[in-house]
Formats: sequence, C-alpha cells, structure tokens
Amino acid sequence: MTEQTTAADCQCDGDAGHHHGYIAAKDDYLKRLRRIEGQARGLQRMVEEDAYCIDILTQVSAMTKALQSVSLGLLTDHMNHCVVDAAAKGGDEAQEKIDEAMAAISRFVK
Repeated sequence: MTEQTTAADCQCDGDAGHHHGYIAAKDDYLKRLRRIEGQARGLQRMVEEDAYCIDILTQVSAMTKALQSVSLGLLTDHMNHCVVDAAAKGGDEAQEKIDEAMAAISRFVK
C-alpha cells in the first residue's frame, strides 16, 4: 500500500488492459486480507475452545481495525486515482465517481 500510481495510470472502468487505483499495492492488500482471514479463523477457534469473552472481544477489535485499515487504503487509492482521473475528464463520469466515493465514505463512517 506504499507504492503509488499516477492518475494517468489509472483506468477504473474495468475494461481489459485497464486497472484500478489499488493495482500497485495489490500484493500488499492480499497479504493484509490473508492475515485478516487468519484472524477470523483464530476467533472461531477461540469460541470453539470457550476462550474468555474479553480475550475474544480484544481479537475482534484488532480484526476490525485491520479491516478499517484496508478500507481506508482502498478509499485513498480510489480517490487519488479513479476519482481524480474521472474529474479530469469531467462530465457525467466525474459526478458518478464522486457520488460513488461519497456513498463509500458514508458506508464507512456508519
């Protein structure tokens, strides 16, 4: 999630040969998501083994923070690449990407 692409590199429409803003950090995102997957399995194991409630809640909190970190990274990449690219083009596409981003932010903060 540290390597950045430029808005000119981003084609966010999903057509062949085009990529999303997070593509430069895809491997980092996948590593983080695999760790989160492992955390989820660990939580299941804790419940199966009747772990102490507070210990489970502590791990749920850690997993939630990890998911939020991934979400913020993806949102940042989307804003810096997909939205910036659409805004440069203008028109309906720009407004569509801004509306998409605002809806994502709204879901994220609820």
